Amino acid sequence: MEIGMSAGISLSDEAGAEIDWLLQSADMALYEAKGAGRGTHCVFEPQMDEHARARRALEHELRDALTGGALELHYQPLVDLGTRRIKGLEALVRWRHPERGLISPGMFIPIAEETGLIVPLGEWVLRQACEAAARWPAWVSIAVNVSALQLRYRGFAASVLAALAASGLAAARLELEITESVLLEDTEVNLETLHTLRRLGVRISMDDFGTGYSSISYLRRFPFDKIKIDRSFVRDLGASAESSAIIRAVVGLGASLGITTLVEGVETEAQLEAVRAEGAQEMQGFLFSPPRTMAEIDVLLAAQEAGAGQAA
Repeated sequence: MEIGMSAGISLSDEAGAEIDWLLQSADMALYEAKGAGRGTHCVFEPQMDEHARARRALEHELRDALTGGALELHYQPLVDLGTRRIKGLEALVRWRHPERGLISPGMFIPIAEETGLIVPLGEWVLRQACEAAARWPAWVSIAVNVSALQLRYRGFAASVLAALAASGLAAARLELEITESVLLEDTEVNLETLHTLRRLGVRISMDDFGTGYSSISYLRRFPFDKIKIDRSFVRDLGASAESSAIIRAVVGLGASLGITTLVEGVETEAQLEAVRAEGAQEMQGFLFSPPRTMAEIDVLLAAQEAGAGQAA
């Protein structure tokens, strides 16, 4: 077992410095050290207090947004590489702030995870995504990201089934996307929950495949339905022969295990042709479409169905 440590340090040249202030400052420095990647140390600086105040304000506003209807879902198509037709959609949460505009999840999801808000937020996303998918054609699946903290919550499986029941969506049309961090924490408990959901028909995908240390070993422990190859390999396709080799190897591994492979971050026709040549089955990226609102997705799906009808 390997034990790591982060340290927050607070200094004062005043003999009578208040202990409470020193402890609070050291705690803020510790928070910064953990944010820098853990296993390091950080010395308190005055601007950290300003950062902490801004973060607390954002946390308070996020709580209000969750109950006040300021959150919304956008959807990015998951596309079949052979036909270039939409097969599914990934639900992505957005926060429409009254003053800051549309806030990226990269800013507020970490706060939600640190404060425990990720559990009610995740349940809201699941309900909204399932309700939206139930309105769309039966061949459209819906993918929802799940954090390690959500999966650790003992009521998670029940919340998934409740969302399916309330929307009337078939379990096979729901795809839960997890990252390696989900399996690194409480592995046996998390795997048990995932096995339960998969037995009930829910599909499970490994997101950002190839970015961790143990991705391949987890394929032996859990029968994933899909592997999503991280966008970093696509970005380096033109400059790195290793990226092509890795994509080819993962696609081959997926084929031998009966797992669908999707490549993320496809933004150019050259990238599209490259990943298609390596045998990947699906793609996701701005080349086909950025994340869109539900109304915009309605138009895309209607156009696709109309085109299929004309072809027939």
